[in-house]
Amino acid sequence: MGLEIEKSSFTEQEFRSFHRRLDNNLEALKLLLSRSGFGKGPASVGAELELYIVDRNGHPLAVNGEILAEVGDPQLTLELNRYNLEYNLTPVPARGAPFSAIEAEMSRKLGELEQAAQHHQGHIIAIGILPTLRRSDFGPRVMTGQRRYQALTEGLARIRGERFTVRINGAEPISLRARDVTLEGANTSMQLHYRVSPRQFADSYNGIQLATPVALALATNSPFMLGQRLWQETRIPLFKHAIDGSTRDCHGVKKASRVGFGTGWVRDGAYELFAESVLLHQPILPICNDGEDALAQVQNGELPALRELRLHHGTVWSWNRVIYDDSADGHLRVEMRALPAGPTPCDMMANAAFLIGLGEGFKSEIRELMPALPFPMLSYNFYRAAEHGLGARLLWPSPGDRRLVELPVTELARNLLPVAEAGLARVGVREAERRYYLGIIANRLERNRNGSTWQLEQVARLSRRLSRHRALRTMLEYYRANACANQPVAEWADIR
Repeated sequence: MGLEIEKSSFTEQEFRSFHRRLDNNLEALKLLLSRSGFGKGPASVGAELELYIVDRNGHPLAVNGEILAEVGDPQLTLELNRYNLEYNLTPVPARGAPFSAIEAEMSRKLGELEQAAQHHQGHIIAIGILPTLRRSDFGPRVMTGQRRYQALTEGLARIRGERFTVRINGAEPISLRARDVTLEGANTSMQLHYRVSPRQFADSYNGIQLATPVALALATNSPFMLGQRLWQETRIPLFKHAIDGSTRDCHGVKKASRVGFGTGWVRDGAYELFAESVLLHQPILPICNDGEDALAQVQNGELPALRELRLHHGTVWSWNRVIYDDSADGHLRVEMRALPAGPTPCDMMANAAFLIGLGEGFKSEIRELMPALPFPMLSYNFYRAAEHGLGARLLWPSPGDRRLVELPVTELARNLLPVAEAGLARVGVREAERRYYLGIIANRLERNRNGSTWQLEQVARLSRRLSRHRALRTMLEYYRANACANQPVAEWADIR
């Protein structure tokens, strides 16, 4: 979706041509994945960090274009709404100290962006959903002025209907009507990219899927939307509702969701996920790359870009998404999209270390664990983790007989910390690095505090003497100060 395009409306002929290109790309990918040596190479870690720009009062400040022009960094890009930015962090080898390397770059860049924002009397904040958002902060006027976002709005309207309703339950439920995709812009994430071997893709991907609910529960940082208390990680239902709209056809049959946790365990390899993307979802942006016959290129021993497949796949938002990249002699990555932005660089890298380590730690036994946890139950775990965070209870195969039991996620995570450390050791992460970042996770479990619990506790305390709006603003001021200090959220003090 980073592609800039020239128009937002398309003809039936363009859709037919695009379908033919998708079929060609899929066949090319199938051949490419069977090519000896394709995708071989060391594991690497990268990340994309989405950010809010806020004014002195903690409200969105629509100056992303101005900041982008001032900073002039090719790794900085505009996001959907004019008060959001995304920074693409430099990928690093998984061996050694990958998380501290990314944390150092993240801290440095956040400082530079903060300086640029201050030129506009603003600040930069990494937080899953800005708690001070108002209904007036959405709509066409706040959308970044790039045609791809208008094309996305028109394409989704064609599929789901022009007007749709977003309903999210919780302690204080909300219901919203929308015409465009700017509600989705309320969500900011820290998206991980992890290079994996095509030969081991199924085990790697399934291991990450199994680990995601546990990691998400410990990382939640989005308990408010429009000032209302909702899920511990409200990004999850908001993104789904803002993109999907209705998921049933005129006969009441449930349609495939463009935003979801998946349809089942991967049994063979990456091709399954790309094929699902093509066969289950209508194209939104039918833009063909002139002159490339991907199948012929693979048959000639070349490496195709697969532009049409990658463009279409980018409009299907799985929480863990397979990525094909023709750079670095071609490779596959798993993009992990479930983790929120914030609270601090060290917290975000602790989340990354725990999720990747746990996914790697599960690989050796994943084929025994899969039958013990049917995929619908894994999906159940994911949504319960998002709803309840550190208070979630998840279904899990017991260590002895693999029978399913329900466990508090905090107890489960404590038991799984050694599995995460073993997984990180397996890919060559240094011992000091493993101990430091998993220590942040252990401290979170000990204190029963993450980003969402801290926000909720402080707003509850402040609301005894302040209105909800003032309580949210005050909480956000302290949040920003603590985040700038890069102190783990579990160690943040209560607001007095």
